[in-house]
Amino acid sequence: MHLTLHLTNRCNLACRYCYAQFGQEDMSLTTAMQSIAHCARGPNCGIIFFGGEPLLRKELIAEIMAACEGEQPGRFHYKVTTHGLFLDDAFLTFAGQHRLHIALSHDGLAVAHDAFRVRPDGVGTSAPATEALQRLLAHRPYAPVLMTVNPETVDHYADSVRWLQAQGVQYLIASLNYAGPWTSARLGRLKQQYLALAEWHLGNYRREQKFYFSPFDKRIASRVFPERGSSCRLGKRQISVGPDGTLYPCVQFVGHPDYAIGHATRGLDEGRRDALFQCNERAKPCCAGCPLEGRCHNRCGCLNFQTTGRLDQLPPILCEHERILFPIVDELAGRLFEEGNALFMQRHYNPAFPVLSFLEDLSV
Repeated sequence: MHLTLHLTNRCNLACRYCYAQFGQEDMSLTTAMQSIAHCARGPNCGIIFFGGEPLLRKELIAEIMAACEGEQPGRFHYKVTTHGLFLDDAFLTFAGQHRLHIALSHDGLAVAHDAFRVRPDGVGTSAPATEALQRLLAHRPYAPVLMTVNPETVDHYADSVRWLQAQGVQYLIASLNYAGPWTSARLGRLKQQYLALAEWHLGNYRREQKFYFSPFDKRIASRVFPERGSSCRLGKRQISVGPDGTLYPCVQFVGHPDYAIGHATRGLDEGRRDALFQCNERAKPCCAGCPLEGRCHNRCGCLNFQTTGRLDQLPPILCEHERILFPIVDELAGRLFEEGNALFMQRHYNPAFPVLSFLEDLSV
């Protein structure tokens, strides 16, 4: 079980695609520790610091980690997701000393990044975000970068991915802004971008460059191990905690009381959590007979809620996107398998690959 703590709903940016509900509310240390006591289950529990912008609460991050390690040392692992503008050397040193992983949001080329990731006055943040990216990679070469792909800037998708790789990024999680104004023409251009990226990623594998690109590598995994499915298991794998202590099944529900599943002072409402989980798991009539059933993201409750306002209603853009992407991914995987590509076979067929890859990198 992972616990996502929304330390604040404040943020100094005004990203145009952000789904968060902003305000001036901050989480207290008491609320954080109560939620951990009630909801952190299992011997290896992840605690994710989120917002708003969580680095507005650096002191609270340190206090929570100190309290957790004081009570149960080694039980927890920690991660923070940030836009990076408050990411200084002192915090990076702290993170390195205390096993705090950092994920940074960056949308690639300035023309794409600055169209959406802006300050309240509309000024883009590409320059300081790129400086933060360089600082992070100097400390953590394999730090994950989170990229949002928007319909208005889709023509810059492939170039932005290649640009991020040139900056030193090795682990890229790229997600579509499904709530954006996608049209048939823009989806057509998105397909062309994916085709270009497939040739680029083929080159990565052939050169044995261990670049992880989530739209391709995650779907290749679903081809190799279809039994793993794509269900998000809403509210079962992770719980989100709002600044006021209200518990939710995932990050996009924070601030929506109809989807609350408990409170830090009382713990989880197991009946309510299970009801939402069952609603999300229920078979979608529109998916009956689809060859991608079980591989696509049709059971991502967060995504469905963000775009349609319902757990059990899929956005049409999701189906269109998956039908564009999966054939491209499957063709790429087929080519690499036929070639017997060593990196491909190790990454997708050897469960020990993450450990072996880490040890290999240490020896370089």
